[in-house]
Amino acid sequence: MGIASFSEERFPARLALGTSGGPERRTEIVRLSTGFETRNQRQAHALRRYDAGGGVRSLEDLAAVLAFFEARRGRLVGFRFRDPFDHSSAAWGRATTPFDQPLGTGDGVRRDFALAKTYGTGAEAYRRPIEKPRAPSLRLGVGGAPVALGGSATLDAARGIVRFAVPPAAGQAVTAGFEFDVPVRFDIDHLSISLAAFEAGEIPTIPLVEIRP
Repeated sequence: MGIASFSEERFPARLALGTSGGPERRTEIVRLSTGFETRNQRQAHALRRYDAGGGVRSLEDLAAVLAFFEARRGRLVGFRFRDPFDHSSAAWGRATTPFDQPLGTGDGVRRDFALAKTYGTGAEAYRRPIEKPRAPSLRLGVGGAPVALGGSATLDAARGIVRFAVPPAAGQAVTAGFEFDVPVRFDIDHLSISLAAFEAGEIPTIPLVEIRP
């Protein structure tokens, strides 16, 4: 049996708390002879990079990272990761509601709506696809009213797709609130751990990079 390229298992949450990192954009800048410059975006979506080494605080944590690394075969298999800075549809410190994020508008035919999180407002807003939601956290709204999961709608938590049993009526706003993980992989194939260095206070480097599963 072959090994899947992505595992729905989550990186240990207690280790993620000490993570550093965030989104990385790739912008191509060309400076003209006039002194002006042109800037072009090389990719539509940011890729997040993290160093999870800061969350390792004990020998037990080291062992947990080692076991997780081996199970993922280094860089081979992707996995879920909880970004300690950005893991909710709601504003920082607030509880999620069914009306946090717009998913689209019903037309009486469309049944599938992809989860997304919007940053900013107006024409400059950025819409980020959310592909790894936490299923128990999902709350839906249609036309300004909460909608119960189950008979009315289901969630594909591996792809971040909500499917309605009955298409929302034309003109009805479809919204959602949720928590989510980031799909990542290890960015190393060699996990270097020194017991002496760790006991002396040296923090191991455990780089992670976001992927498109």
